[in-house]
Amino acid sequence: MASLSLPDCAVMLLFFFATVEAINSKKPNIVLILTDDQDVLLGGMTPLKKTGKLIGDLGITFSNVYVASPLCCPSRASILTGKYPHNHRVFNNTLEGNCSSKAWQKTQEPNTFSAILHSHCGYRTFFAGKYLNEYGSEAAGGIEHVPPGWDYWYALAKNSKYYNYTLSVNGKPQYHGQNYSQDYLTDLLSNVSLEFLEYKTKHVPFFMMISTPAPHSPWTPAPQYEKSFSDVKAPRNTNFNIHGKGKHWLIRQAKTPMTNSSINFLDNAFRKRWQTLLSVDDLVEKVVKKLDAIKELENTYIFFTSDNGYHTGQFSLPIDKRQLYEFDIKVPLLVRGPGIKPNISSKMLVANIDLAPTFLDIAGYDLNKTRVDGMSLLPLLNGMTQNVTWRTDLLVEYQGEGHNKSDPTCPSLGPGVTNCFPDCVCEDAYNNTYACVRTIATPADLQYCEFDDSEVFVEVYNLTSDPHQVINIAKTIDQEILEKMNHRLMMLQSCSGSTCHTPGVYDPRSLYGCCLWIFRRHRIRCHIRDYQK
Repeated sequence: MASLSLPDCAVMLLFFFATVEAINSKKPNIVLILTDDQDVLLGGMTPLKKTGKLIGDLGITFSNVYVASPLCCPSRASILTGKYPHNHRVFNNTLEGNCSSKAWQKTQEPNTFSAILHSHCGYRTFFAGKYLNEYGSEAAGGIEHVPPGWDYWYALAKNSKYYNYTLSVNGKPQYHGQNYSQDYLTDLLSNVSLEFLEYKTKHVPFFMMISTPAPHSPWTPAPQYEKSFSDVKAPRNTNFNIHGKGKHWLIRQAKTPMTNSSINFLDNAFRKRWQTLLSVDDLVEKVVKKLDAIKELENTYIFFTSDNGYHTGQFSLPIDKRQLYEFDIKVPLLVRGPGIKPNISSKMLVANIDLAPTFLDIAGYDLNKTRVDGMSLLPLLNGMTQNVTWRTDLLVEYQGEGHNKSDPTCPSLGPGVTNCFPDCVCEDAYNNTYACVRTIATPADLQYCEFDDSEVFVEVYNLTSDPHQVINIAKTIDQEILEKMNHRLMMLQSCSGSTCHTPGVYDPRSLYGCCLWIFRRHRIRCHIRDYQK
């Protein structure tokens, strides 16, 4: 056998070190695990023991995390784009509300974080699970439509299910029945995710988004978990089963006290929601173990969060989300990854619009090249809080859907719903349309909300003294504070990009500037949305 000459050895050594350097300098991988309707205030993280240990205990837990809108489609659109609903224009779960519509596909999908990661950052991208509620409908292009930026696409057609559903597998239909071992959706998402990790391209960074159906209705647990939490009931905290005095009409109409049938229904729903989350806990464990097995765990950021919160009996509303209160707008967020110290907690005010800029920042993308309303969490993940100017308030906005405006009653639970929950309590209506500014700063822990209805209704809560939001202080709070909150709400409703997290900065020629002039000149409260229509 011929021996290698010195030049040959030098070439091989250079190649070896270049390879090692390329491996070591690979951009971090990113995994986003997104649950559906998982609250944080009513114990939603309790069933997720393994998730808490594998992500929260080994990373950072954010305790003040809010969604831009407490409903699946607009919230998911905010995650994908990093924008508030008034900028991505997805307002509810219907095609008319722009959920997965052709307009969304044309104007927003090409600019989602996945499209940028794929086209500009060299990431291999993978999606599995629920995308947007109207995805797959014929009017939205059917399941043949694969949004730009995804290399591997396993998307659920329409809303959350556990059995008897259709997946779009890279644009081709894949039908599933009700065989647990083959079809239970949470487990299937786990399996296809592990397959992707097993056969991923070496030395290429990847982004994975796993979007589970749990704990969304119909709350179908895996067979092995059907008897779990048999003695658990929904929390009976201060705002449980009380009349929504001083609140918007949709809250006031709930029957109080609730009937036994309503209470039994919500307790059963609460237990089943927890049961479905046990399969999510298994999924998290399997993904973390696979990342470790393929030696990618130390170079991977793992994010765990939900698209909105949930309520079970608060203010006598049996079940749902869509309301402005903490139980519906607040969600969990746990992150582990390179450079994140273990067992850290943060009280910084975070929104789901921050996820997209965070992912892009991790990938090394220049955020000045894209217009997002959120802020990158990367400095917070790296513990650089001393060098960061962070927001003290954020916007929550929702546009209701429901019965005809000429009908003052609420005959159903929303469009297309034929069955009634106990007592037929309304969960939504066209004038359940509001915008809120949520402020967390020393010493103010306040929420200010305005409804777009004939009442011009306002709700204000001091979360320091009233964490369960029982008492609306709109009529007793200092007028100066009320005006400041109203002004800030108007600014946030017209903000875009960096102006969304810069208090006091606005264009006097903007809609806010016009509204502020009207308020100061005529003392008439102005609604930005009146001018946006």
